[in-house]
Amino acid sequence: MKSICNFIARWMGLMVLLVAGISLLFPNSFIWIDTWTINPMLGVIMFGMGLTLSPHDFRIVLSRPKDIFIGCLAQFTVMPLLAWMLSWLFALPKELALGVILVGCCPGGTASNVITYLAKGDLPLSVGMTATSTLLAPLLTPFLVWLMAGTMVDVDTLGMLQSIVYVVIAPIIAGLLCQRFLPGITKAVTPYLPAFSSIVIALVVGIIVSHSADRLLVGGMVVVLVVMLHNLLGLSIGYLLGRLLHLQKSKCVALSIEVGMQNSGLASSLAVLHFATFPLATIPGAVFSVWHNISGALVAKFYSSDSK
Repeated sequence: MKSICNFIARWMGLMVLLVAGISLLFPNSFIWIDTWTINPMLGVIMFGMGLTLSPHDFRIVLSRPKDIFIGCLAQFTVMPLLAWMLSWLFALPKELALGVILVGCCPGGTASNVITYLAKGDLPLSVGMTATSTLLAPLLTPFLVWLMAGTMVDVDTLGMLQSIVYVVIAPIIAGLLCQRFLPGITKAVTPYLPAFSSIVIALVVGIIVSHSADRLLVGGMVVVLVVMLHNLLGLSIGYLLGRLLHLQKSKCVALSIEVGMQNSGLASSLAVLHFATFPLATIPGAVFSVWHNISGALVAKFYSSDSK
Protein backbone atom coordinates (compact mmCIF):
# COMPACT_ATOMS: atom_id res chain seq x y z
CA MET A 1 0.00 0.00 0.00
CA LYS A 2 2.80 2.40 0.88
CA SER A 3 4.52 1.73 -2.46
CA ILE A 4 1.28 2.66 -4.26
CA CYS A 5 1.03 5.87 -2.24
CA ASN A 6 4.65 6.75 -3.01
CA PHE A 7 3.94 6.16 -6.70
CA ILE A 8 0.91 8.49 -6.60
CA ALA A 9 2.85 11.23 -4.80
CA ARG A 10 5.82 10.96 -7.20
CA TRP A 11 3.61 11.19 -10.30
CA MET A 12 1.31 13.89 -8.94
CA GLY A 13 2.08 16.25 -11.83
CA LEU A 14 1.08 13.70 -14.44
CA MET A 15 -2.09 12.83 -12.53
CA VAL A 16 -3.09 16.49 -12.26
CA LEU A 17 -2.41 17.00 -15.99
CA LEU A 18 -4.52 13.94 -16.85
CA VAL A 19 -7.43 15.09 -14.68
CA ALA A 20 -7.21 18.62 -16.12
CA GLY A 21 -7.27 17.26 -19.68
CA ILE A 22 -10.28 15.04 -18.97
CA SER A 23 -12.21 17.82 -17.23
CA LEU A 24 -11.43 20.25 -20.08
CA LEU A 25 -12.49 17.88 -22.87
CA PHE A 26 -15.31 16.23 -20.90
CA PRO A 27 -16.55 18.84 -18.38
CA ASN A 28 -19.41 16.60 -17.25
CA SER A 29 -16.79 14.38 -15.59
CA PHE A 30 -16.52 16.82 -12.69
CA ILE A 31 -19.07 19.58 -13.27
CA TRP A 32 -21.61 17.72 -11.13
CA ILE A 33 -19.41 18.54 -8.12
CA ASP A 34 -20.26 22.07 -6.98
CA THR A 35 -17.50 24.66 -6.49
CA TRP A 36 -18.45 25.12 -2.82
CA THR A 37 -16.70 21.79 -2.17
CA ILE A 38 -13.32 23.34 -3.02
CA ASN A 39 -13.03 25.00 0.40
CA PRO A 40 -13.60 21.80 2.43
CA MET A 41 -11.13 19.97 0.17
CA LEU A 42 -8.48 22.63 0.71
CA GLY A 43 -9.26 22.42 4.42
CA VAL A 44 -8.60 18.66 4.33
CA ILE A 45 -5.21 19.29 2.67
CA MET A 46 -4.35 21.90 5.31
CA PHE A 47 -5.48 19.50 8.07
CA GLY A 48 -3.05 16.96 6.62
CA MET A 49 -0.33 19.60 6.68
CA GLY A 50 -1.08 20.19 10.38
CA LEU A 51 -0.74 16.45 11.03
CA THR A 52 2.72 16.41 9.48
CA LEU A 53 4.06 19.52 11.21
CA SER A 54 6.00 19.01 14.41
CA PRO A 55 7.55 21.20 17.11
CA HIS A 56 10.84 20.65 15.27
CA ASP A 57 9.43 22.48 12.24
CA PHE A 58 8.63 25.51 14.37
CA ARG A 59 12.04 25.34 16.03
CA ILE A 60 13.49 25.67 12.52
CA VAL A 61 11.69 29.00 12.19
CA LEU A 62 13.25 30.18 15.46
CA SER A 63 16.69 28.67 14.86
CA ARG A 64 17.00 29.88 11.25
CA PRO A 65 15.15 33.20 11.27
CA LYS A 66 17.35 34.72 8.55
CA ASP A 67 16.63 31.94 6.04
CA ILE A 68 12.89 31.98 6.82
CA PHE A 69 12.75 35.78 6.60
CA ILE A 70 14.51 35.78 3.21
CA GLY A 71 12.17 33.08 1.92
CA CYS A 72 8.94 34.73 3.08
CA LEU A 73 10.06 38.18 1.92
CA ALA A 74 10.77 36.72 -1.53
CA GLN A 75 7.45 34.81 -1.47
CA PHE A 76 5.35 37.89 -0.81
CA THR A 77 7.25 40.30 -3.07
CA VAL A 78 8.52 38.41 -6.13
CA MET A 79 5.29 36.60 -7.07
CA PRO A 80 2.86 39.52 -6.48
CA LEU A 81 5.10 41.91 -8.43
CA LEU A 82 5.54 39.40 -11.27
CA ALA A 83 1.76 38.93 -11.38
CA TRP A 84 1.17 42.66 -11.65
CA MET A 85 3.91 43.15 -14.29
CA LEU A 86 2.77 40.23 -16.48
CA SER A 87 -0.85 41.38 -16.29
CA TRP A 88 0.26 44.82 -17.46
CA LEU A 89 2.66 43.58 -20.16
CA PHE A 90 0.06 41.27 -21.72
CA ALA A 91 -2.75 43.81 -21.23
CA LEU A 92 -4.93 41.15 -19.64
CA PRO A 93 -8.64 41.85 -19.18
CA LYS A 94 -9.54 42.91 -15.66
CA GLU A 95 -10.98 39.53 -14.68
CA LEU A 96 -7.93 37.54 -15.81
CA ALA A 97 -5.52 40.08 -14.29
CA LEU A 98 -7.34 39.70 -10.98
CA GLY A 99 -6.94 35.92 -11.16
CA VAL A 100 -3.21 36.18 -11.88
CA ILE A 101 -2.76 38.64 -9.01
CA LEU A 102 -4.69 36.35 -6.64
CA VAL A 103 -2.29 33.51 -7.48
CA GLY A 104 0.72 35.76 -6.96
CA CYS A 105 -0.46 36.96 -3.55
CA CYS A 106 -1.16 33.51 -2.07
CA PRO A 107 1.30 31.65 0.18
CA GLY A 108 3.47 28.75 -0.95
CA GLY A 109 1.74 25.54 -1.97
CA THR A 110 1.94 22.35 0.09
CA ALA A 111 3.20 20.45 -2.97
CA SER A 112 6.42 22.49 -2.74
CA ASN A 113 7.61 20.32 0.17
CA VAL A 114 7.28 17.14 -1.89
CA ILE A 115 9.03 18.76 -4.86
CA THR A 116 11.85 20.07 -2.62
CA TYR A 117 12.37 16.58 -1.22
CA LEU A 118 12.55 15.10 -4.73
CA ALA A 119 14.90 17.92 -5.81
CA LYS A 120 17.26 17.15 -2.90
CA GLY A 121 16.78 20.65 -1.55
CA ASP A 122 16.73 21.83 2.07
CA LEU A 123 13.48 20.15 3.15
CA PRO A 124 13.34 21.59 6.71
CA LEU A 125 13.73 25.09 5.25
CA SER A 126 10.97 24.36 2.72
CA VAL A 127 8.58 23.13 5.42
CA GLY A 128 9.43 26.10 7.65
CA MET A 129 8.84 28.56 4.81
CA THR A 130 5.52 26.95 3.82
CA ALA A 131 4.30 26.97 7.41
CA THR A 132 5.37 30.58 7.99
CA SER A 133 3.98 31.97 4.72
CA THR A 134 0.72 30.09 5.35
CA LEU A 135 0.39 31.59 8.84
CA LEU A 136 1.13 35.07 7.44
CA ALA A 137 -1.35 34.66 4.58
CA PRO A 138 -4.51 35.84 6.42
CA LEU A 139 -2.94 39.28 6.78
CA LEU A 140 -0.61 39.57 3.79
CA THR A 141 -2.73 37.99 1.03
CA PRO A 142 -5.77 40.29 1.40
CA PHE A 143 -3.51 43.33 1.82
CA LEU A 144 -1.45 42.51 -1.29
CA VAL A 145 -4.56 41.78 -3.39
CA TRP A 146 -5.98 45.13 -2.31
CA LEU A 147 -2.67 46.85 -3.11
CA MET A 148 -2.28 45.23 -6.56
CA ALA A 149 -5.91 45.00 -7.69
CA GLY A 150 -7.75 47.53 -5.54
CA THR A 151 -7.92 50.02 -8.39
CA MET A 152 -9.59 47.43 -10.66
CA VAL A 153 -12.17 45.86 -8.33
CA ASP A 154 -13.54 46.25 -4.82
CA VAL A 155 -11.51 43.99 -2.53
CA ASP A 156 -13.16 42.72 0.67
CA THR A 157 -9.96 42.38 2.69
CA LEU A 158 -11.73 41.43 5.93
CA GLY A 159 -13.80 38.77 4.18
CA MET A 160 -10.69 37.33 2.52
CA LEU A 161 -8.90 37.26 5.87
CA GLN A 162 -11.79 35.31 7.41
CA SER A 163 -11.90 32.88 4.48
CA ILE A 164 -8.17 32.13 4.77
CA VAL A 165 -8.52 31.59 8.53
CA TYR A 166 -11.39 29.14 8.00
CA VAL A 167 -9.85 27.31 5.03
CA VAL A 168 -6.17 27.33 6.00
CA ILE A 169 -5.37 28.25 9.60
CA ALA A 170 -8.19 26.45 11.46
CA PRO A 171 -7.57 23.07 9.74
CA ILE A 172 -3.82 23.33 10.41
CA ILE A 173 -4.50 24.00 14.11
CA ALA A 174 -6.93 21.05 14.16
CA GLY A 175 -4.20 18.86 12.64
CA LEU A 176 -1.67 20.00 15.25
CA LEU A 177 -4.15 19.26 18.05
CA CYS A 178 -4.87 15.84 16.59
CA GLN A 179 -1.14 15.15 16.44
CA ARG A 180 -0.77 16.25 20.06
CA PHE A 181 -3.66 14.29 21.58
CA LEU A 182 -4.02 11.37 19.13
CA PRO A 183 -0.41 10.49 18.29
CA GLY A 184 -1.18 6.85 17.47
CA ILE A 185 -3.72 7.70 14.78
CA THR A 186 -1.49 10.47 13.42
CA LYS A 187 1.49 8.15 13.11
CA ALA A 188 -0.64 5.54 11.33
CA VAL A 189 -2.04 7.90 8.66
CA THR A 190 0.99 10.16 8.05
CA PRO A 191 2.71 7.87 5.45
CA TYR A 192 -0.41 8.02 3.28
CA LEU A 193 -0.94 11.81 3.44
CA PRO A 194 1.20 12.84 0.40
CA ALA A 195 -0.76 10.49 -1.86
CA PHE A 196 -4.09 11.54 -0.34
CA SER A 197 -3.23 15.23 -0.75
CA SER A 198 -2.17 14.59 -4.36
CA ILE A 199 -5.54 12.98 -5.13
CA VAL A 200 -7.46 15.83 -3.46
CA ILE A 201 -5.40 18.44 -5.35
CA ALA A 202 -6.15 16.65 -8.63
CA LEU A 203 -9.87 16.59 -7.74
CA VAL A 204 -9.85 20.33 -6.94
CA VAL A 205 -8.20 21.00 -10.31
CA GLY A 206 -10.81 18.82 -12.05
CA ILE A 207 -13.68 20.75 -10.44
CA ILE A 208 -12.21 24.18 -11.25
CA VAL A 209 -11.33 23.29 -14.84
CA SER A 210 -14.74 21.65 -15.49
CA HIS A 211 -16.60 24.73 -14.32
CA SER A 212 -14.32 27.00 -16.40
CA ALA A 213 -13.93 24.75 -19.46
CA ASP A 214 -15.85 26.94 -21.93
CA ARG A 215 -13.95 30.07 -20.89
CA LEU A 216 -10.62 28.23 -20.92
CA LEU A 217 -11.18 27.06 -24.50
CA VAL A 218 -12.00 30.60 -25.66
CA GLY A 219 -9.14 32.61 -24.15
CA GLY A 220 -6.93 29.99 -22.61
CA MET A 221 -3.69 30.34 -24.58
CA VAL A 222 -2.75 33.80 -23.31
CA VAL A 223 -3.56 32.75 -19.76
CA VAL A 224 -1.48 29.59 -20.10
CA LEU A 225 1.48 31.64 -21.38
CA VAL A 226 1.20 34.18 -18.54
CA VAL A 227 0.86 31.44 -15.91
CA MET A 228 3.87 29.54 -17.29
CA LEU A 229 6.00 32.70 -17.29
CA HIS A 230 4.81 33.60 -13.77
CA ASN A 231 5.83 30.22 -12.42
CA LEU A 232 9.11 29.87 -14.35
CA LEU A 233 10.24 33.40 -13.49
CA GLY A 234 9.39 32.76 -9.83
CA LEU A 235 11.45 29.55 -9.83
CA SER A 236 14.38 31.29 -11.54
CA ILE A 237 14.36 34.46 -9.45
CA GLY A 238 14.04 32.44 -6.25
CA TYR A 239 17.15 30.45 -7.15
CA LEU A 240 19.09 33.54 -8.28
CA LEU A 241 18.26 35.35 -5.04
CA GLY A 242 19.73 32.46 -3.10
CA ARG A 243 22.88 32.58 -5.22
CA LEU A 244 23.21 36.36 -4.82
CA LEU A 245 22.94 35.93 -1.05
CA HIS A 246 25.60 33.16 -1.18
CA LEU A 247 23.28 30.51 0.24
CA GLN A 248 24.12 26.81 0.00
CA LYS A 249 22.89 24.97 -3.09
CA SER A 250 20.23 23.05 -1.12
CA LYS A 251 18.86 26.32 0.28
CA CYS A 252 18.79 27.88 -3.20
CA VAL A 253 16.76 24.92 -4.44
CA ALA A 254 14.28 25.21 -1.56
CA LEU A 255 13.97 28.97 -2.09
CA SER A 256 13.42 28.51 -5.82
CA ILE A 257 10.63 25.97 -5.34
CA GLU A 258 8.96 27.82 -2.46
CA VAL A 259 8.86 31.10 -4.40
CA GLY A 260 7.73 29.55 -7.69
CA MET A 261 5.01 27.21 -6.40
CA GLN A 262 1.85 28.84 -5.05
CA ASN A 263 -1.25 27.69 -3.21
CA SER A 264 -3.21 28.21 -6.42
CA GLY A 265 -6.17 26.21 -5.14
CA LEU A 266 -6.61 28.88 -2.48
CA ALA A 267 -6.46 31.54 -5.21
CA SER A 268 -9.29 29.87 -7.13
CA SER A 269 -11.26 29.43 -3.92
CA LEU A 270 -10.92 33.13 -3.06
CA ALA A 271 -11.97 34.03 -6.61
CA VAL A 272 -15.12 31.91 -6.27
CA LEU A 273 -15.98 33.25 -2.81
CA HIS A 274 -15.19 36.95 -3.17
CA PHE A 275 -15.20 37.73 -6.89
CA ALA A 276 -18.18 35.71 -8.15
CA THR A 277 -19.08 38.56 -10.53
CA PHE A 278 -15.74 37.97 -12.30
CA PRO A 279 -15.92 34.27 -13.27
CA LEU A 280 -12.75 34.43 -15.40
CA ALA A 281 -10.76 35.18 -12.24
CA THR A 282 -10.83 31.47 -11.37
CA ILE A 283 -8.99 30.46 -14.56
CA PRO A 284 -5.38 31.49 -13.71
CA GLY A 285 -5.56 29.52 -10.46
CA ALA A 286 -6.84 26.45 -12.32
CA VAL A 287 -4.09 26.68 -14.95
CA PHE A 288 -1.42 27.33 -12.31
CA SER A 289 -2.57 24.27 -10.35
CA VAL A 290 -1.91 22.11 -13.37
CA TRP A 291 1.25 23.76 -14.65
CA HIS A 292 3.24 24.20 -11.41
CA ASN A 293 2.94 20.48 -10.65
CA ILE A 294 4.37 19.71 -14.10
CA SER A 295 7.16 22.29 -13.85
CA GLY A 296 7.82 21.21 -10.26
CA ALA A 297 8.40 17.62 -11.34
CA LEU A 298 10.73 18.83 -14.11
CA VAL A 299 12.81 21.14 -11.91
CA ALA A 300 13.01 18.43 -9.23
CA LYS A 301 14.58 16.13 -11.79
CA PHE A 302 16.89 18.92 -13.00
CA TYR A 303 18.03 20.00 -9.54
CA SER A 304 18.50 16.43 -8.28
CA SER A 305 20.53 15.37 -11.32
CA ASP A 306 22.61 18.56 -11.13
CA SER A 307 23.52 17.76 -7.52
CA LYS A 308 25.11 14.41 -8.39
